[in-house]
Amino acid sequence: MMSNKKVKNLPVTDPQGTDEDMLDKLQRETFDYFLNEVNPVTGLIADKTEPGFPSSIAVTGMAITSYIIGVEKKILSRKNAIEKILKILRFFYDSQQGKQLNATGYKGFYYHFLKMNNGERAWNCELSTIDTSLFIAGALCAAAYFKNINREEAEIRDLADKLYRRIDWQWALNNGDTICQGWKPRSGFLRYRWDENYSEAMIMYILALGSPTFPINPAGYKKWIASFNVTKVYDTSYLYAGPLFIHQFSHMWIDFRGIQDSFNKKAGFDYFENSRRATYIHRQYAIENKLQFTDYGEYCWGLTASDGPGKKTLKIDGKKRVFYNYIARGAPYGPDDGTVSPWAVVASLPFAPEIVIGTIRNAIERFNLKPHRLHGFNASFNPTFPENTENLNGWVSPWMFGLNQGPVVIMIENYNTELIWNIMKQCPYLIEGLQLAGFSGGWLDKI
Repeated sequence: MMSNKKVKNLPVTDPQGTDEDMLDKLQRETFDYFLNEVNPVTGLIADKTEPGFPSSIAVTGMAITSYIIGVEKKILSRKNAIEKILKILRFFYDSQQGKQLNATGYKGFYYHFLKMNNGERAWNCELSTIDTSLFIAGALCAAAYFKNINREEAEIRDLADKLYRRIDWQWALNNGDTICQGWKPRSGFLRYRWDENYSEAMIMYILALGSPTFPINPAGYKKWIASFNVTKVYDTSYLYAGPLFIHQFSHMWIDFRGIQDSFNKKAGFDYFENSRRATYIHRQYAIENKLQFTDYGEYCWGLTASDGPGKKTLKIDGKKRVFYNYIARGAPYGPDDGTVSPWAVVASLPFAPEIVIGTIRNAIERFNLKPHRLHGFNASFNPTFPENTENLNGWVSPWMFGLNQGPVVIMIENYNTELIWNIMKQCPYLIEGLQLAGFSGGWLDKI
């Protein structure tokens, strides 16, 4: 029988200075992912640091957004950022669109994963509607930011606009009201739709509604949000979604503070407030720690889609424990195997800084979860899993993931300056989509 002793009162091993210094250092270190994990020919960004892994189109959209932040933070020159963004946009615009098995995309959408060196479809992945949306959000963000009257910035605006306009959202409905999750060239549309329960699809629907070429009917969005139900956890009413990333991804580009659709008006709170409540629920779940995972508590929490120690069943201190690989972990209803993702806490910074900042500090100063200063935080760790590593806190993921890095860079900036939110408020397509979805109030009424 294995044993896993609980570590208490860990000493401070990496003092961080002020909160501002800590966040600035973390943001800059995390930003380096988008400088290092990039193909010099295509501009595509790797999904993870494991050798041979393909690009993720969602991560590439986050990279474009992060390059803008790099300009504002003086990490990149404006010229350098323009070169990087143009390389990406030119690649996607010129890439093969068709039913061929090795194409980059079809109908304006792109495959979830692409080969880094040439952009061909990787593995047997699907043409992804949500990941295309996250990519195009980055492209539209660049179009709204680079406003100068010169050839390069005009080309950014032109390419982003053309890429957005050729997405055939109506085709993705597959003769229904709601958007399909994906499509494959041999088998056609996937059986699942974005048609029930709250999810990261919010930004996808808003972009589909705002399209000037292939807009969907608002009835599809209304049908989707009609499936939302408010639940109560720890005496808190909110719209449930277990993994934290669902409460974060659309918020990277959209400021939901004070704007409400028909669901919000009925529920009595907006989606930003919902994310704030979800953040508190994750912390409370860890404090109560009914499953008795090692080190869970006030400053150790945050479950999301993340890497894990592997599919194993072990007996630890007399208790049967089931562990997983990469899955979408969630609170309070699971799945949960004791794997915590510090980056997911950082991505909740704008919602609840009063509980997030101390947790970030604990992860750095006591758990030592960014020991190499390379790309910021370790992706995830599991102090319950009995494994001897350089880090004394059990299993630690050996890889970094782009889907973790983007939210850290972007949400630290939205917390500090609201930069990306304010840029996207200048995107007419986003405004149109929000209004067609039925959002009103707050900053939207001032546009």
